[in-house]
Amino acid sequence: MTPLGHRRLILTRHAKSAWDDPTLDDHDRPLNDRGRRSALALGDWLASRGYEPEEVLCSTAARTQETWNVIAAAAIEVRPQVRFEQSLYQAGPEKMLAVLRTATQPTVMMLGHNPGISEFAARLPARVPMDPEFRRYATAATLVVDFQVDSWDQVQPGQGSVMDFVRFDGRD
Repeated sequence: MTPLGHRRLILTRHAKSAWDDPTLDDHDRPLNDRGRRSALALGDWLASRGYEPEEVLCSTAARTQETWNVIAAAAIEVRPQVRFEQSLYQAGPEKMLAVLRTATQPTVMMLGHNPGISEFAARLPARVPMDPEFRRYATAATLVVDFQVDSWDQVQPGQGSVMDFVRFDGRD
């Protein structure tokens, strides 16, 4: 739970996807084994820190939906409201912000894609994490950023405070 006048965003890039079937449309690519392991580890990490979303805004792509499903199965005790948003598929930072501003719960998880999600993550906080890999925003990278606002429609770039940043891309 977040206090009144406080909003928390858990911003996650989908885990590593499979490229082994050239007949699949990009939108339909599932996670590979490494991606499933990363999503499971991310779910455990989120739970260990008490980062439980009350609302999930997720791209409709297979890999983002599967990332969410693995995270939820691994660690989420209370089922949040989940919205699958077509507009988050390959969205740029402006579109991501517009979708975020429609959120209704204090703690929101958003799952999306690069390059938009890395640009969005870099615009949100007043100061970005010191991690040298932050701007790459690898698969399964997750930024937890807090805002001192009463509603999501008040969020502006550069307002956030970074609470955490983690990577589970299998390269650590």
